Amino acid sequence: MSLTSAPTAGVPTRLLPMGDTAILVETSNIDAVLALSATLGQLAATRQGVWADVDDIVPAARTVLVVARGGTDLAALARLIERAGAATTVSDSVADAGRVEIPVRYDGPDLEDVARHTGLTPREVVEAHTGMPWRVGFGGFAPGFAYLVGGDSRLTVPRRPSPRTAVPAGAVALAGDFSGIYPRESPGGWQLIGTTDVVLWDVDRTPPALFTPGMVVTFVEVGS
Repeated sequence: MSLTSAPTAGVPTRLLPMGDTAILVETSNIDAVLALSATLGQLAATRQGVWADVDDIVPAARTVLVVARGGTDLAALARLIERAGAATTVSDSVADAGRVEIPVRYDGPDLEDVARHTGLTPREVVEAHTGMPWRVGFGGFAPGFAYLVGGDSRLTVPRRPSPRTAVPAGAVALAGDFSGIYPRESPGGWQLIGTTDVVLWDVDRTPPALFTPGMVVTFVEVGS
């Protein structure tokens, strides 16, 4: 099966088959991903026609993976995805995925390094991190981890040259133009600027993940 690009009037897309049950939709950036995945999610929620066969929609940095059941007519699904992409623009409002405030103690061991990388003072780093809302872009390497986008552009920093073998749960971090929170202890190479006690993944919660794509996240400084 050969899948082609959608018209350029809406969100730019390039569709690729992923085995017999999924389609990978490539697009331009995370804003396009959020807009398109919201549109596709709304269509899948109708459970009408071929949309009833869609089991999952998985956003990433520049792609949306649409996973369907075995036997789904992927050519028909691709046509509907193309149509949805053509009708969606990045300026469209993303489906309301909710808002959450995260209290943070800005006591991270890399706060001074981040200040040096950015040319800001440590206090200015904190003010930049809390001063603008972030959005949940997509999930990451561990259950509950989310790549947060759209923060202050001055906070773009490289990963650490040598990853730590153990980063504690609740560590608030920066890497590239993303922010994130480690949901459990794990190795990691992000720059650690603070800590939070918020539980990001709880199997007894519905849904288990605190963060969902498109959600607005605000960091709030708290004392130790």
